[in-house]
Amino acid sequence: MVSIAIMGHGVVGSGVAEVLLKNADSIAKKAGDAIEVKRILDLREFPDSPLADRFTKDFNDIVNDSEIRIVVETMGGLHPSYEFVKACLESGKSVVTSNKELVAAKGDELLTIAKSRNLNFLFEASVGGGIPILRPLDQCLAANEVHEIAGILNGTTNFMLTKMIEEDMPFDDALKLAQQLGYAEREPSADVDGHDAARKICILASLAFGRHVFPDQVHTEGIRNVSLEDVKAASLMGGVIKLIGRAKKQGDKISCIVAPMIVKEDENLLAQVRDVFNGIMVRGDVIGDVMFYGRGAGKLPTASAVVADVIDEVKHMKRRKALFWESGAPDYVVPYTEDSTAAMVRLRGVTPAQAEAAFGAVEVLSHEGNVLAVLTPVMKEQTLVEATDSLGDRVISCIRVAE
Repeated sequence: MVSIAIMGHGVVGSGVAEVLLKNADSIAKKAGDAIEVKRILDLREFPDSPLADRFTKDFNDIVNDSEIRIVVETMGGLHPSYEFVKACLESGKSVVTSNKELVAAKGDELLTIAKSRNLNFLFEASVGGGIPILRPLDQCLAANEVHEIAGILNGTTNFMLTKMIEEDMPFDDALKLAQQLGYAEREPSADVDGHDAARKICILASLAFGRHVFPDQVHTEGIRNVSLEDVKAASLMGGVIKLIGRAKKQGDKISCIVAPMIVKEDENLLAQVRDVFNGIMVRGDVIGDVMFYGRGAGKLPTASAVVADVIDEVKHMKRRKALFWESGAPDYVVPYTEDSTAAMVRLRGVTPAQAEAAFGAVEVLSHEGNVLAVLTPVMKEQTLVEATDSLGDRVISCIRVAE
């Protein structure tokens, strides 16, 4: 029997405990050994839990228990999760986490500690919740040279944009509905400002390209400024607006960005990803484009991915898996201004001739009253920035067009 501990008994942590109890027999067969939850760390009381006698409020009860071989971290946040996970690895325990903030900020360091002690540090649930993406990327697509990863990585913003696109629902109303349904937090900035998606693309890029990418290296824009007028203008070019996280190889470096982008409905499957679903596309040199699709969050879908990692670690108790990436570097991610893009630009008080003078040969999408919407040619991001800056407050919005 393998004894494990769970740190955090919130939505995901309680789901992990539930799955381990409910499917104990089948999990034992798949893991090759029975799995026992010996300790659960939480500051709250859970007297009605079937595991009520396993709870502790003292982390030392876990880290100092030599019988506990695997620790599941589902507390979230960076502190004290980082300190606790690091201490567990240093004490000889393998770790599974669903914590995207932890992996995005400290993944290279924790993987190095795990490697040095012949342990495993796994985090499948940190990116796609219940969508399997990290293991396929690391193992099933190992024969490929990955050139690009792009995806809808945040279900909350995708739900909101779907409401704006399909029901003409203003941003504020879509956010309120997402909060009422439990998709968005009361303080929604991690979702709507793109930080959640940025952490996820960091993890995907780190694994795909082999070197750690930090969130502060990713140019990040959210959806707060996306309006119904932007949505309608995008539809004129056969597109829908999605919050996209994208990482691409640029020689021995990469580019990485999170931003609202227009996705053409007849060209890209990501345009069909609706509501709270996520979609992640991986482009390899051998296989071409592969897409992973499903619910990116939720108690049991995320718990499913966590428990799968636990089973994997039980199977690899005496040997470590190869999952690893090198430490990051300040100049590894090129400035977003060096990349190229086309954009839909909405302008106030600007003629088509003036737009062409600023952006080059543009396609006029609409010209109603004082407002002009144009599609620019593909250009360097730096050139696009300079062009929009030259027009000042006459620029209403500027949204990139996904390739």
